[in-house]
Order: sequence, then C-alpha cells, then structure tokens
Amino acid sequence: MVKYQEQGQTSFSTPEISVRVVKTEQLWQDFFSNPSQWWDNRFIKKSPKYPDFKHKSTHEGLWIEGWLNPNWVKAKVSTMALGQSQSGTGLRSRVSNFGNNVSKASEEGQLKEALDMLELMVQHNTQAPIKAYVALLKGCIRRKALAEGRRAHALIVQSGLFSDIFLANTLIEMYGKCSSVFDAHKVFNAMPEHNVFSWTAIILAYANHGQCQEAISLFGQMQQAGIAPDKVVFVIVLKACARIAALEQGKELHSQIIKYGYVSDVIVGSVLVDMYAKCGDIEHAHQVFNNMRERNVVSWNTMIAGYAERGLWKEALALYGRMGKEGVQPNNVTFVALLKACTSIASLEQGKQLHSHIIKSGFESDVIVGSALVNMYAKCKCIDHARQVFNNIHERDVVLWNAMIAGYAEQGLGKEALALYEQMKQEDIQPTNVTYVVLLKACASIAALEQGKQFHSYIIKSGFESDVIVGSALVDMYAKCGCIENASQVFNNIHKRDVVSWTAMIAGYAQEGLGKEALTLLKQMQREGTKPNEVTYLNVLSACSHSGLVDEGCQVFNSMCKDQGVTPTVDHYACIVDLLGRAGRLADAEDFINKMPIQPDAVVWMTLLGAARNHGHVEIGRRAFDHVMELEPENAVAYLLIKHLCSSQEEG
Repeated sequence: MVKYQEQGQTSFSTPEISVRVVKTEQLWQDFFSNPSQWWDNRFIKKSPKYPDFKHKSTHEGLWIEGWLNPNWVKAKVSTMALGQSQSGTGLRSRVSNFGNNVSKASEEGQLKEALDMLELMVQHNTQAPIKAYVALLKGCIRRKALAEGRRAHALIVQSGLFSDIFLANTLIEMYGKCSSVFDAHKVFNAMPEHNVFSWTAIILAYANHGQCQEAISLFGQMQQAGIAPDKVVFVIVLKACARIAALEQGKELHSQIIKYGYVSDVIVGSVLVDMYAKCGDIEHAHQVFNNMRERNVVSWNTMIAGYAERGLWKEALALYGRMGKEGVQPNNVTFVALLKACTSIASLEQGKQLHSHIIKSGFESDVIVGSALVNMYAKCKCIDHARQVFNNIHERDVVLWNAMIAGYAEQGLGKEALALYEQMKQEDIQPTNVTYVVLLKACASIAALEQGKQFHSYIIKSGFESDVIVGSALVDMYAKCGCIENASQVFNNIHKRDVVSWTAMIAGYAQEGLGKEALTLLKQMQREGTKPNEVTYLNVLSACSHSGLVDEGCQVFNSMCKDQGVTPTVDHYACIVDLLGRAGRLADAEDFINKMPIQPDAVVWMTLLGAARNHGHVEIGRRAFDHVMELEPENAVAYLLIKHLCSSQEEG
C-alpha cells in the first residue's frame, strides 16, 4: 500500500488522507482564530522537519509548505507579521531566544545559519537584538569571513541599527581584522559620531595592515577631533612607530603619554622600551626601562631583546643577571632573546652557560627554546650539540625541524639535511616554504641537482612555486648546480620578484661568467622599479670581473656610489681590484687601493698579490705582501704566492 509522509509526521496510508486533510484544515482554522495559542517558530527553526507553528498546549504542528494544507493557507499566512501569533511578552521572549540561537550559531562557526535567521527576521520587519549582530560579527572575525561580514553589514543597515556606535565600532573591527581597511574606513566615515573606541578600531585596522604611517596620522586626527587617547591606542601607535622606525613621532608620543599619566603603566612602559630599541635609540630605551616603577617579565624581555638586536650581547647578558637578582623568573621568550644574542656573535661559551640555565629553569623541552638552541649551536659550528638538543625534544614542530635542517645546510652537510627531511616525512610533519628553502640550500651546497629537481616537483605540488622566497632559492639551487637555463626559467615564472630573486639570478650569471647577461638583468631590474642592494652590485661586479668587462664594471661601481646611494663595502673594493688585476692593470689596482676611503683589509691586498703573481709583477707583489703581513702575519697563502712570484722572476 502506498504511504505518504507529512513534514515532521509519521507515514500514513491512502485511506487516511481524507482524515488528515480535514484535521489539518481544522488546525489552520484554529490557528487563525486564536493565534496567541500557537508558538511562531519560523525564525528559530533549525530544520524543515520542525513545524512553523506549534500549539502551546497540544504541541500539534503546522507547516506552511505542508502538502495537506488548504490552498488559502499560504496567502493568509503571508499577511501576518513575523511573531504576530505571540503576545507582547511572548514575542519578546521568542526574539530573545532567537538572539541566543544566532549567538550560539555564530560561536560555533555556523555563520551561514546565523545569517539566514537574521535575514528572515529582516524580511518580516522584526528587530533582532544588537547582541545577535555583535556575536555574528565576532564570529566573522574569528573565521576571517569577509563575505559573511559584508552580509551582516547589509542587514545592520537594513535594520536601521547602523547608528548604534557599539555596533558600528564592531563593524570597523571586523573589516580591519578581515584585511579590508578600505571597508573599515568607509564605515568609519559614515558614522555620525566617533568615540575613542571608534578611533582605536580604525587606527588598529591600518596598523595591522602594515600602513603604519597612516595609523600615526589618524592618531593626530583623533586628537584634533578632541578625543582623549587611552592607553590601548597609545600602545597601538607606539608599535606602529617601532615598525617603521619613526623615532621622532615616537618621542612625541612619549611626551603625550607623560601628559596623560600613562607613563607608569607597565604595558605602556614596555612598549615604549620596544619602540626606542627598534628605532635604534638604545639609550632612551634603557632610560625608560630604569624609570619604570613596576617591571614584569615582558619589560625585562623587551629590554634584553633590544640589546640583543643591536648586537650588545654583553649588556643583554648583564641585564639577565640583574633580572635574576631582582627575583624575576625568566620565561621562554627571555631565553630565546638571549640565545639570539649569543648566536649573533657566535659565542659558544655564553651559549653553553645559557643552556645550563635553561635546563635548571625547566625549559629544555620547550620547542621554541629548543629551536633557538639548535640555531645557536649550528651557528657556532657545534652541529653535534645541535642534534643532541633536537633529539631530546619529543614534541617537535616544523620550526624545530627547519632549524635542524638549516643547521646542516649552513654547515655544508647537505646529505645529513636531506636525510633529516626523509625522517621528517616519516613523522608526518608537513613542510613549509621555509623547509623547502633550507632543503634547496642543502642541495646547492653539494650540487645535488637530481634531488633539487625532486624538491622542485614537491614545491609545485605543495603550491609554493609562486612564493618569491622559494622561487629565489630555486634559482640559486639551479645556478649553483650549473643549470643556468633552468634557473632563468624559474626566475621568469616568478610573478612578484623582489631584490632577493633578482640578485639570485644575477649571482647565477656571475658564477657562469656571463657578465653581459648580468648587466642586462641589472638594467631590467632597475626599469621594473626594484632597487639593487649592495649584494646585487657585488654580484654584478663579480660577473664583470670574470668576463673581462673592465669599463662596464667601473661604470657600475661609480653609478652605485654616486647615483644609487649605496655605500661600498670592502668586498666591493676587492671586486674592483680583482677586475683591474685580471685585466693586467696592476698599477691602476694599487692606486685604487691607496685611494680607498676605508682601510683595506688583508683580502684586498691578497687580491692584488694574486694578480701580481699571475702577471709576474714582482714589485707590486712585494708591496702587497708587506701589507698582508702587517694585517695577517701568519697568512700561509701569502707566503706561497710571493715565493712563486719571486721564483718565476728568477727563472725568467
């Protein structure tokens, strides 16, 4: 027998249909004659199986789309406002319940369901609670759901709630944290009035998006509008100043912080220390730190990191000692900053002492500290110690794996780096772009072309091919493996090339002695708006030297100094000496050295000595040798070169 099923009801047979039709019509008649006895579930139901209307006493249900309904039901229901079947108190209760449902759905990430409920209310001219919209916008922030946030914005406008300043501020926050600063500013400009939270939200949107100067300018506009800043906005703008090293503007902020009475606040004080340190004014940073009435571990870490980043490792370590005397317990951030200080100067003994403190403090198994320890030992060329630290950490993340692989790669232990990558795969750790960069360096260090090509295929599958850092590493790997055509092909496929990728390709040409190609690429680089740095020029000069392009190399050097504003290092001067020396212009090379504005080191004089040896110029060779002996009296290579030079002269 054929059976039918109404939404939310049990199935029934054909003979029962007429009975059910009559019953359904009676229920609809009861509903329209006495609607206050029925719950209106249309805007809170989670599924079609739930009834649109439910009797408060009998709990019988009615569905607007029910196929047993009389023809007149839909038309009559459409004339009712949403919630019309409720009493005033009942409706308020149901709307409140609805707001809770929207909030719950938003918290659980069910943004589409929350939006659908709100849209249904708007369609039926029923006002949703403001808290429901706030919860939805917060859900959009957590999920970085810009499209859903824009839908919520449209509903807020349709509901006439945009004038609520709290809701508008939350909209600015949502757009800012979803990386749409343009929309955030549109909301800000459309607001009839602003409070300190409105200004804070828009300033934070710009600061988080890297538009720090705009954030600082908005802070000035905020003050012109007569809004007194609070400590939150001071912290945001100080961080913006630190990010772009805007020292003068940071000093102005410091004055205002004193004026508004926030200078004694430990959070503001710590950020002030950070701002001065990152702007290179370590003296003011230390002064602010010493004047702080209250210091927490963040304050100490900030000052230690400031010293470490400026290469003042002695001061950083001394401050750590003072920290202990004042009874402040270090945390993992403290040790990471200190290890960076040791790494920057390759101070193995200090690093080992820190390692001992780390063990005593219970941070040896901390993966962040472990990564810094691995990096420190690797940079100090103690790769066995680095591996021991790595092995002792049981819960290893991809950053730690990258640090250990990089340690092997930097020490030229390419095979060990590749073996560790295989172990990484076995432990189901997903590689990042950094992983591939260090692996490609490992391949380049041992000219492992086939392995490099294999990684290239992995990179394509992983979607990192368009990553400019990975692309630059690929160019470098192919070039160092002697595959300049592959390097050029990868380079041409990088859509957004930066100075690193341009320099990597130029370095590849330099290695192959393709001076003209290097010069052509330098001109193209400049035409496309990328400014060469000192490393770029060093590779161009090297390419000219290996190709015998003396005049072109000298022109590049002069342009670098006079037109491009790049200050030459001793390495650039050594390149010019090599360029002139290879061309046999030894007198010019010696004269160039004597006119250098900086003190030539042993490498410069050794370059001239090597050229003199190659061209048999004893007098210049002897003068170069004498200078080398003044700087490096135990330089065995210099003795060997002068011996060969004098021997060849005697034989001649």
